[in-house]
Amino acid sequence: MAAAGQNLRIDGDRLWDSLMEMAQIGPGVAGGNNRQTLTDADAEGRALFQRWCEAAGCTMGLDEIGNMFATRPGTEDLPPVYVGSHLDTQPTGGKYDGVLGVLGGLEILRTLNDLGIKTRHPIVVTNWTNEEGTRFAPAMLASGVFAGVHSQDWAEDRTDGEGKRFGDELDRIGWRGEEPVGARKDKMRAFFELHIEQGPILEAEGVDIGVVTHGQGLSWTQVTVTGKDAHTGSTPMPMRRNAGLGMARILEAVDAIALSHAPHAVGAAGHIEVHPNSRNVIPGQTVFTVDFRSPDLSVIQGMEAQLAIEANRICDEMGLEVDLEKVGGFDPVAFDEGCVTAVRAAAERLGYSHRDIISGAGHDACWINRVAPTAMVMCPCVDGLSHNEAEEITRDWARAGADVLLHAVIETAEVVS
Repeated sequence: MAAAGQNLRIDGDRLWDSLMEMAQIGPGVAGGNNRQTLTDADAEGRALFQRWCEAAGCTMGLDEIGNMFATRPGTEDLPPVYVGSHLDTQPTGGKYDGVLGVLGGLEILRTLNDLGIKTRHPIVVTNWTNEEGTRFAPAMLASGVFAGVHSQDWAEDRTDGEGKRFGDELDRIGWRGEEPVGARKDKMRAFFELHIEQGPILEAEGVDIGVVTHGQGLSWTQVTVTGKDAHTGSTPMPMRRNAGLGMARILEAVDAIALSHAPHAVGAAGHIEVHPNSRNVIPGQTVFTVDFRSPDLSVIQGMEAQLAIEANRICDEMGLEVDLEKVGGFDPVAFDEGCVTAVRAAAERLGYSHRDIISGAGHDACWINRVAPTAMVMCPCVDGLSHNEAEEITRDWARAGADVLLHAVIETAEVVS
């Protein structure tokens, strides 16, 4: 079909107003949001999204794990084009991570309604349950069940820090549907996800749009270093078995390993526990999780192997014990060339500056790419900051990202002339 003209744009002010209204639900303590999955705030946000979708003439589908599907009919009985992201946030999250992708999808439907534009294929706006994984690990949980990565029973048995089950909390807030999870996956024409970059590249280079070609693979290795608790004042230095020092040296090695695979590989430890965590006790045990990421699976595997070599060498030299356990991860993702081309062509048609980019974070699109042609659109965020209440984007960045999303989606859904 002929591509939509460059004068076709979303209503940027309406999109922004919707973002600000959603941000009133589950406010954080410092200007952001705390709308964690399956909380009362999550339920309230879902209800608002449903009201907006129904006002736009959509029917709402809901599956057994809480994924929401707002459908705008097509003129023909054809596989739908899906678009969306997630409404749940980190405990100290921002107003845009995930939410921009869901409400940007809603804005597409509103724009098409305003202009009386019809598409051959239906368009479905999706809110995936528990993308963040901060309350119930792992991240991208419900899209993973949808794509067949996790079993539904396993997902529903995940527990939070208070021991509450995912399945029980889903029932409690009243957002469990009857549709079997994944029933739609063989009937998807494509999936597009708009997201803030969560990194500094686009803003630093003054680029409007990131055309996401790949998603980084991820490897989480939990490292347990065991030494001996001892008094910090009375234990001679040569006689110490300091697990804290062992951890520090391993983390220094992690940094060197990641740097040796620059520029795309990264590595660090964000989860760290020190035991007994007392001011006057030499740590007898440390537990920390090393997070390695790269768009190249062989690089990830090489970094894992080097970590094992370095951790064992360091602990042998220090008289410490070490145990390494892989506790999570997923392979790198190459997004569909056709969908990526649709995003790139949309940016060019609209006159937005753009560059190819690799996503450093995990997204629902990474799982959906397994069952349907998928691509992502990214817009800049201030200082690359995300998973923080200070997360910020501009109205113009949101508008540009949603404009590109609009064109990529309706080109794929085929406008009826």
